[in-house]
Amino acid sequence: MNVSTLQRTRNSKGRDSDPPEFETYDFRRPMTLAREHARMFEMAFETFARQWSMQLTSRLRVVSTIVLDKLEMMSYDDYINPLPQHTTMALLSLNEGRAQSVLQMPSDTTLLWIDYLLGGPGLERSENPRELTEIEYALVTNLLQASMQDLGYAFTSVLDMSPAVRSIEYSPQFIQLAPAKEAVIVAQFDVTIRGHKNRASIMIPAEILVSPLNKREGDDAKSAAELQEERIAHERLKRSMSSVPVEMSVQFKPLTVSPMDITTLEIGQVIRLNHAVSRPLDLKVDNLIVGHGVPGNSGRQLACKVVDTEGEVAS
Repeated sequence: MNVSTLQRTRNSKGRDSDPPEFETYDFRRPMTLAREHARMFEMAFETFARQWSMQLTSRLRVVSTIVLDKLEMMSYDDYINPLPQHTTMALLSLNEGRAQSVLQMPSDTTLLWIDYLLGGPGLERSENPRELTEIEYALVTNLLQASMQDLGYAFTSVLDMSPAVRSIEYSPQFIQLAPAKEAVIVAQFDVTIRGHKNRASIMIPAEILVSPLNKREGDDAKSAAELQEERIAHERLKRSMSSVPVEMSVQFKPLTVSPMDITTLEIGQVIRLNHAVSRPLDLKVDNLIVGHGVPGNSGRQLACKVVDTEGEVAS
């Protein structure tokens, strides 16, 4: 069930502005970040945006501005599907291993960077999107790889990682870095280079960023008083469980018979048990063998003497 939430903005006179804005929310797939986690990731991506801006300004020799516009959690499918059929996607590995993340930029922005890198005036091209040549590929890879150090620095407080560009792809629909419904964290950036404005994005699987924070919180969240209270509760539970009544039975080895043997039973008939005289009896609780014993008596009552509690003996 998709539900649209209505967001209204008021003008200076206090009246509702027209038209209202709707934001779709799917209750079947709630993708939300804890507030403290969201703020931490925002700070990291904002730091990266500032460093990336300075990196591009120094390398392209033109004023470049990159600003974090939006940070959200969504499914991998919801991130990939809206992307253009042809775009520049740098596949990233956050540590040694396969590529798991993406830095995505429009193709015309990538060509603009190349024009500046080669000393051009930065003219916008009207050509159709295309793949990079070998020289262009090397220039873009080198430019992005320098920025990856800034990405690792920005996330120092969250995760120890060493991002690296593994390859560059162009068709989002043919890239499967994660299952379609897996949660990912997507940061959207506004990129402005000498008046040329466009969008870029970074996708990182949520598990990679959130798991270290959850583990850290689990280790640090409990105070000494809470730990003491937890130990007391454990002891109380242990004492309570030790006094719960259970039924124990003493059994011979089961005997397999046919239905005919049962229907022909008569009073006084002797049934031969398949239980050796030297074999101990089974001690069972809830149909589980917990030990063995031998028959005996205690005064005028039948009794069973426990001989072991290590499981069933061989036949």
